[in-house]
Amino acid sequence: MNEQTPPVCSYEGSDYQMRFWDEGGRSYEDAVEAIALKRLLPNEGGFMLELGAGAGRNTPRYAQYERIALLDFSRTQLEQAQARLGKSERYLYIAADVYRLPFVSGIFDGATMIRTLHHMADPELALAQVRRVMVPGGMFILEFANKRNLKAILRYLFGKQDWNPFDLAPVEFTKLNFDFHPKAVRSYLQGTGFQLKKQLTVSHFRVGFLKRRIPTHILAGMDGLLQWTGGLVKVSPSVFTKCQADNNGKKASSDVLFQCPVCGTPLEGMQQDLKCSSCGHVWGYRDGIYDFRMTS
Repeated sequence: MNEQTPPVCSYEGSDYQMRFWDEGGRSYEDAVEAIALKRLLPNEGGFMLELGAGAGRNTPRYAQYERIALLDFSRTQLEQAQARLGKSERYLYIAADVYRLPFVSGIFDGATMIRTLHHMADPELALAQVRRVMVPGGMFILEFANKRNLKAILRYLFGKQDWNPFDLAPVEFTKLNFDFHPKAVRSYLQGTGFQLKKQLTVSHFRVGFLKRRIPTHILAGMDGLLQWTGGLVKVSPSVFTKCQADNNGKKASSDVLFQCPVCGTPLEGMQQDLKCSSCGHVWGYRDGIYDFRMTS
């Protein structure tokens, strides 16, 4: 990893999709996230960037977008997404670092970052990159792990937890896994050029014994009834935020999609290795996946 950017949490070679989602008893979490996305996504869109796309679990939920760029640091996760979604002109698969997005500025009119910000050691740098590649007025849906959730509050009040859920600083509960205070996330978004439009609280009933005893569709329906409380109080473990990019900057003026993540020079060509005319870096393209990761 490049020394000039923060460390990246890589799922390379991981069986995360199968272990956590397919066989991990997470049907409730998946269902409530689907409800939140349906409520926040626009009715139509052109080109969307899915940050932290993983194995493409959420990608089919973005049917209103004409084209989707799936970005993840892990190539093996993208290979799983490609196996799930197929190869077509609608999908672009890109292995890259969110801190060095390999796209020209002002190219996407939509973006999502679900279950990804909690791996960001420098969330403001990551969000600034997201804003850079979006058109003015573009819609961005961000999910973050809520530090000030009810379980954390109770544990802190009863002396079972050292860190303070009311403190604005992020808490790193395990390496490169962070929970964030809602007010801090609001500040990050405003500071990087996003206007917060709506918030939903999600996964209110993320408790093992409830998930084992209550059918998923009933528990998810109950959660859906409570999601609107995101505008009032946020004590759920997950919060979904709908934001709009401010009017600074402009829409990309050419058909060039990529830029060199090292020097920012636009990269001509598609579906082939891309060589930067300025710094000489060559970025690989193999089996339908672009690779813009720094290897040293």
